[in-house]
Amino acid sequence: MISETKLLTAINGTIDPLSITDYINAGGYTALSKALHMKPEDIIEEIKKSGLRGRGGAGFPTWIKLQAVRNATSVKNKFIVCNADEGEPGTFKDKKLMEQNPHQLIEGIIIAALATNSNRGFIYVRGEYGESINKLKTAINQATQHAFLGQSISGSSFNFNLEVMPGAGSYLCGEEFTLLESLEGKRGNPRIKPPFPAEKGLWQEPTLVNNVETLSNLPHIINNGSAFFASMGTEKSKGTKLVCLSGDIVKPGVYEVEMGCTLNEIIIGLGGGLKNNEAVSAVLLGGAAGTFANASQLDVLLCYDKLLEQNLTLGSGAIIVFGSTVSLEKIIASILRFFKHESCGKCVPCRIGTYHLSREWENSFGQTKEEKKRLLEVLTTKAKHIAATSLCPLGQSPVLPLASALRNVADLLV
Repeated sequence: MISETKLLTAINGTIDPLSITDYINAGGYTALSKALHMKPEDIIEEIKKSGLRGRGGAGFPTWIKLQAVRNATSVKNKFIVCNADEGEPGTFKDKKLMEQNPHQLIEGIIIAALATNSNRGFIYVRGEYGESINKLKTAINQATQHAFLGQSISGSSFNFNLEVMPGAGSYLCGEEFTLLESLEGKRGNPRIKPPFPAEKGLWQEPTLVNNVETLSNLPHIINNGSAFFASMGTEKSKGTKLVCLSGDIVKPGVYEVEMGCTLNEIIIGLGGGLKNNEAVSAVLLGGAAGTFANASQLDVLLCYDKLLEQNLTLGSGAIIVFGSTVSLEKIIASILRFFKHESCGKCVPCRIGTYHLSREWENSFGQTKEEKKRLLEVLTTKAKHIAATSLCPLGQSPVLPLASALRNVADLLV
């Protein structure tokens, strides 16, 4: 029977998230003290050896971003931006981290600033997360009073200031360049890339953009060493992963598991199986911008490479489970309406394409199963064209649920 492997959530529920004293007594800010006596390149090397990959969805090696910002020269400022704009349907793990242990995130951000020689940081939080915003602001004030933020941190020559910025209410602002536009006070539209944020990010200065879960891992890597972190998980997917279990499940919630466990272990062992003893018909991995898996794929390992072998995505950690009474037609319709609604309209293929995908699918209700399958093939082809011609990940996303639905769960259509 699987059990949680708690690293990021180890002290959740045992400390008062509004008490910096509780966090310090539990070992908090010792990693920062250690990092202040390390060379920036040594901090980056430790993160590199740990094998930490970004937890926002892409799984990009964290150390490469740190190194790129560190190496940027001839600039006035360098910035750390924490992406806490958690807008992916089915995802709520960052909310838990921010509300139950905000100082862990703040400590991770300061360590990233040390590694990159950044002097200012922002936590861009989903605007609807009022509790997260308030707790982060309180924690930042406490950290400043204890000299963990501000000028001459812990008596050193290092200066770093951090503030919270509420999000603009757009799903698209979870995309790093759109987020930066919003942070600058502009409309949330994507930028053309390259250049990437490490070269020209916030106000055209080198910027590290990482999500809450990624940055929250840094204190544990520095405190316990890279070997400790690398000892968990698989060869190419190290450490633990927070997953958001929802849908037709007995015990929905956020669970922290070691990379390499199976979907079935999570659904049965942690989620308690499905309500009414139903069988699993489909699982949507990664939220709306994710992929459908069928009941025969539940033994796939939860790690980047094994999921990729089956054309599945880990995404940010959403696992939405559907039972035998699932209406695949309605799920697909909901996903396509979501993308249509959230398109910023800057790209014509995305603005017009998402509208037509949604309308054509909803017009198919009442058709035969075979007609719906044929339409799903047509819409998947159209979504591929939209993905190839759109500027940002929103236009590149509809093809993922459509193609995987066609490939893995089309027989659920009625």
